[in-house]
Amino acid sequence: MSTKAAREHRQAKVAEVAQAAEHGHRGRLAAAWATVLVVLLGIVGFMLATSQPESSTAIKTAPDFTLTDTTGQEVALSDYRGSNVVLYFNEGAGCQSCLVQMAEIEKEAAALKDLNVTVLPIVMNTREQITDDMKANGVATPFLLDDGTVSQAYGTLGKGMHAGLPGHSFVLIDKAGEQRWYGEYPSMWLSPDQLMTELRARLAT
Repeated sequence: MSTKAAREHRQAKVAEVAQAAEHGHRGRLAAAWATVLVVLLGIVGFMLATSQPESSTAIKTAPDFTLTDTTGQEVALSDYRGSNVVLYFNEGAGCQSCLVQMAEIEKEAAALKDLNVTVLPIVMNTREQITDDMKANGVATPFLLDDGTVSQAYGTLGKGMHAGLPGHSFVLIDKAGEQRWYGEYPSMWLSPDQLMTELRARLAT
């Protein structure tokens, strides 16, 4: 084989090896991106699944309790016998959507009055912690201060972002002290319109 032919043969081999390496690189890159895509889809799917609301219409006697509110007054659930009550469990201080939720619920005062419903927000905070956030968000309704006992009794602990705190939960208790509806919202929001729809439906049955 002539020198020129040998050189051309070597160049062809080098090009062939380079082309094969390029194909291999592209294949590995495509496989890596496919793996990333699968992982991302899994994460998105998990987030969607865990952010889905839960609801129960099982009727049972609501656990009674007595808590102190942010005004220093003792409030017992039994004080509201003869009225409908919504317990709003939430993460409280530091949870902006929780305070905004309560501020929006207050705007439904007339509709709530028509249904004879009182909303009692419940948090696991100190008075100082939650009142600062209440003032910042223009919330007037006193919050009940729980040490975790009531949140646990109603099964709301660990349903939100933190294992030791309540999630974003609503419990409807009727005039006779019976729990009529439980709604859990991991997205940390329930539109006031939807809340009113739920209350009207559950109280009509």
